[in-house]
Amino acid sequence: MEGLVMTAQLLLGLAVLVTLHEFGHYVTARMFDMRVDRFYIFFDAWGKKLFSFKKGDTEFGIGWLPIGGYVKIAGMIDESLDTEALKAEPQPWEFRSKPAWQRLIVMLGGVTVNVILGILIFSMMTWGYGESYLPIDQVNKHGIVALDLGKEIGFQTGDKLISINNRRLEKFKEILGAEVILGDNVVFNVNRGGNMIDIPIPVDFAEKFTDAKGNTFIEKRHTYFIQEVFPNSNAEKGGILPNDEILTINGQGAKFFDQLTTIFQENKGKEVNILVSRNNREVPLNVQVGEDGKVGFASNTTDFEYAHLEYSLSESFVLGNRRAWSILYENIKGLGKIFRGEISASKSLHGPIGIATIYGGVWDWKKFWIITGLLSMVLAFVNILPIPALDGGHAMFLIMEMVSGKALSDKFLERTQIAGIIILLSLMTFIIGNDIWKHILN
Repeated sequence: MEGLVMTAQLLLGLAVLVTLHEFGHYVTARMFDMRVDRFYIFFDAWGKKLFSFKKGDTEFGIGWLPIGGYVKIAGMIDESLDTEALKAEPQPWEFRSKPAWQRLIVMLGGVTVNVILGILIFSMMTWGYGESYLPIDQVNKHGIVALDLGKEIGFQTGDKLISINNRRLEKFKEILGAEVILGDNVVFNVNRGGNMIDIPIPVDFAEKFTDAKGNTFIEKRHTYFIQEVFPNSNAEKGGILPNDEILTINGQGAKFFDQLTTIFQENKGKEVNILVSRNNREVPLNVQVGEDGKVGFASNTTDFEYAHLEYSLSESFVLGNRRAWSILYENIKGLGKIFRGEISASKSLHGPIGIATIYGGVWDWKKFWIITGLLSMVLAFVNILPIPALDGGHAMFLIMEMVSGKALSDKFLERTQIAGIIILLSLMTFIIGNDIWKHILN
């Protein structure tokens, strides 16, 4: 069932993004009286399609291959490589007959709509849901838990987070911001036992972060209580009850949840002596730890108070605009790190399967629109890259034409289009193959 939900969310998200992207090309082409022969959501590869109808000069349809879509504009050399029609004399309604600046607007139409959509989604989500966050002073009640990657770069359990590059932290989620994961010369300033310590983030941190369990390197430290004991579990058999507070395990302090999990992991398959506080009395228990390092209860904590902010419509558009453009900036930073070898392409690039897993197996509309907004900005970034066959490649050649005052030859455009298609097919093969390896075979 989860797989069906993931697939449905992926297809709906792609349908929204592709439809609006291609609509950007369609509406700008029609604005300049260009004839649009076809408007397809998803590709009708080998002439196979799920549905189509014709209105005016345009055939609208849905293809079967959900990896994109296209608008075929008369008189344009595109991925169809249909050059036969270009042998005739240019017609007034054709793409090639229009001024370069009009053709440039048409080529940027899809990217423009994607950016507008991203800004609109983030703005509406901010306006509708506001912002909930954990203030850093709540985390600093007990400090942080250093996970394996955190320990490797210098954090210790109990450290209190003060600032990053001497900019004071306000929200715990800032530690996972792009300026930290993808930033250069990032230094955490922490309080360790009353002393200020600087912890520099290594250059290869982003690479290691993609391998980190749970996609994090530190967690908030907290106390806990037993909320639920599972039926027929070792915890129930050993006498643990809801609302018990564990004081010690085998004589070791277990006040914090990270202490509890560490002791249980060290005693897999063994019986441990647990001292609990129950109704202001200390009760000793003997409990068997499972081979998975668990005994069978759910815990909770009352340590943290979350903050929530509401924003006006105008404030939401400011924040939504900022968030949307920051995603473009983050993609540029990430691409730069891939080219410099600081991040592995196989670990950082996601194809359809990877995107489906990000959507997840539970349908959550808030999460769906946030991910779709993010993908809209990623789609804008990818399409504006100066690669032939992409919008950015077409735009690059049109700018060259406008600067030189001379149109590039059809033969040159055809050959570069072929080269671009080869590049894109190679990238798609790598990304989809990498997806299959990461999420299915591995």
